[in-house]
Amino acid sequence: MLNAKARSVVIGAMVSAVALAAPALAQEEVKRGGTALIHMNTEQGVLNPALRASTGVYQITGKFMEPLIDRTYDGYVGVLATEWSSSEDGKTITFKLRDGVRWHDGQTFSCDDVAFSAMELWKPILNYSSTLQANLESVDCPDPLTAVFNYSKPMPLELLVAAMPDLGHPVPKHLYEGTDYLKNPYNQAPVGTGPFKFQEYERGQYIIGVRNEDYWRGADYPYLDRVVWRFIPDKAAAAAALEAGELHESGFIGISMADMERLGKEPQFDMGPKGFESNVAHSTIEFNQRNPILADLRVRQAIYHGLDIDFAIKTIMRGYAKPGRGPIPSVGGANYTDDVQTYPYDIEKAKALLDEAGYPAGPDGIRFKLRHRPAPWGEYTQLWSEYFAQAMKEIGIQVELITNDAPGFLNGVYRDHDFDTANGWHQFRSDPAVSTTVWLRSGIPAGSAWTNQFGYESAEMDKLIDDAAAELDPAKRADLYHQIQKLEMQELPVIFAIEHPFLGITNKKMMNHHNTPRWDSSSWYDLWINE
Repeated sequence: MLNAKARSVVIGAMVSAVALAAPALAQEEVKRGGTALIHMNTEQGVLNPALRASTGVYQITGKFMEPLIDRTYDGYVGVLATEWSSSEDGKTITFKLRDGVRWHDGQTFSCDDVAFSAMELWKPILNYSSTLQANLESVDCPDPLTAVFNYSKPMPLELLVAAMPDLGHPVPKHLYEGTDYLKNPYNQAPVGTGPFKFQEYERGQYIIGVRNEDYWRGADYPYLDRVVWRFIPDKAAAAAALEAGELHESGFIGISMADMERLGKEPQFDMGPKGFESNVAHSTIEFNQRNPILADLRVRQAIYHGLDIDFAIKTIMRGYAKPGRGPIPSVGGANYTDDVQTYPYDIEKAKALLDEAGYPAGPDGIRFKLRHRPAPWGEYTQLWSEYFAQAMKEIGIQVELITNDAPGFLNGVYRDHDFDTANGWHQFRSDPAVSTTVWLRSGIPAGSAWTNQFGYESAEMDKLIDDAAAELDPAKRADLYHQIQKLEMQELPVIFAIEHPFLGITNKKMMNHHNTPRWDSSSWYDLWINE
């Protein structure tokens, strides 16, 4: 009988082998060459997933820079790692690395790159990962193809594996060591190990990636010659380009829902949530509790009662959603519970709570005013913010919408704390400790995007989060996450109002599209164009 350590190694190796072999089944039908033309709504200031965990970064740089482990519909598979195992106490996790991998500049990939990335970028800088890797003490390299992660507290193997697709991209040490990591020019011109190499970035226009002729999967891959990402913030213009065949795909609800539904009925397109299962999100309302009004729980409860979630789902989300039940979505498996306090739509109860909190309506019907920052991520976030302002007016709260581009929003909310309320997307990434509990854990440095920058502090919540992150027993971890979910719904530091999948619209000429649960963020080594 295999012990736990041996089982983890064998499973890692078997899944890797299956995943690498799978695309060969369709090789005879593949048409090589061609260019995939991809729509992007907004630009990213950073194109380095080891510095910025962001869907917008992965959509582009996932083709250039690869993680240690990725996720498929068959489970987690090795990419730059081939095997992984844990010591019994959970304090040592060992990765076996893939041999024969080269960076795009020809240098050999090795453990030195992984150790450097983990200790210099993933642990101190990378949002989400800085909390995940808080107990990482060192990474040893007993040989060039073995990386040993040493922790001061137990790190559940399943948690680290679940985190790797998003938080496990190494950078080339030889291009980053001794530089200012945040200002390194390779953050805008990434050098990776992936199937495509960065070629050109024309600001406001496009990014081009070209075929990596020395890709480790062999001469057959990738199938495409190029990928071109076009920045088109005008949703109607993007929809027109898709219809005209000038774009092949728009992901993450990049065009209006009306156009998504209209084009989805056309025979040349696929439309839907397939390929986004690892990116289920919540539409949120975030409170700055430095504002004494919002520090009052009764006010936050009133705001929740003032939101007609069913109406928003029908009108904004076109039915592609369900009411949220706290920070962990229903796709969270054993870590999810729906046994939580809820806040049904009730205008009169909302008004009574505001009266009780000491904020009666004035002669003009206004109780107080809020400055609200909506995230510029797409139609959902914009319409959700507009609905929020309208709904609050019904209970006597006047909301001023302050719109920004992506850097302005991120700085205003997560660095400068210059907001009363905000809304955006919280994306769940396979395990609550990857990207979810950071929204609730206190003590995270200002400037860390998509973390608790809301002035919320709870010793009870912090302990639950820390205990769950170090618990090796899956059943005990699940119980701790149930407690976290229940406590969050009682204290409401954030309203995780609506759970929804993302949707994509794709020309059927793209073959093998959306064949993994994080397809837009993956490498596309097996994507080809049938024309």
